[in-house]
Amino acid sequence: MSCLLLFYFLQHDYRASVSLFIFFLLGLFIYQIGSTFVYGLITSQEMKVLISRSFLFFILIGMILSLKISKQKIDLPLKLPNLHTHITMPFHQLKVGIFLLFGLIGSSMILIPVLFQETSAIRSLFLFGVMFAVINATLEEVIWRGVMLSSLKRNVSTLYAVVITSVGFGLIHLSIGIPVMLSLLFSFGGLFYAIVVLKSKSLYPAIVFHMIMNVGMVYNGWII
Repeated sequence: MSCLLLFYFLQHDYRASVSLFIFFLLGLFIYQIGSTFVYGLITSQEMKVLISRSFLFFILIGMILSLKISKQKIDLPLKLPNLHTHITMPFHQLKVGIFLLFGLIGSSMILIPVLFQETSAIRSLFLFGVMFAVINATLEEVIWRGVMLSSLKRNVSTLYAVVITSVGFGLIHLSIGIPVMLSLLFSFGGLFYAIVVLKSKSLYPAIVFHMIMNVGMVYNGWII
């Protein structure tokens, strides 16, 4: 935080981006305090996780405040993707609909182990899995591929914005006890979601893919 504050006052050209990181960290600090408080309460583990992840909202609020102070536009890609348009790949063109279909199939692979679980186990985790996926995936995508990515792209190159948001997305999982190496692997997930948003020009497909992954993580025992 000290380095960011120093950089903020020394580099006028990048103040908007540095301010975004500062307010992100402030929101993360509040998130951590709130999560610690929630986990100290006597309640179910499922409820602790859901309330804790909902505190990601404080990070989003902090980033929105930063943009307001910097007089920057909040530019979220909230239009539905046009499935019939083409996107340029390294050696060919591909319809957005086909691109998203491959993404959907790839994301759904995490649900394969669920097919071999008992029906009672699936039913017992269904409500929690859906609620966790909706809360976590929506907030994380709006924060990283919504506000953060779109804001950084205005001030730095798209490549830099993608790298920063992808690595940051992976490393923030350290705050919930995920090991370093696994958190770094999550960065590749962040890279995939960033590509989905940039190619489809919509945040919705990334949210859906992220939700599917989160449901799979719940049923595979990675969340509780």
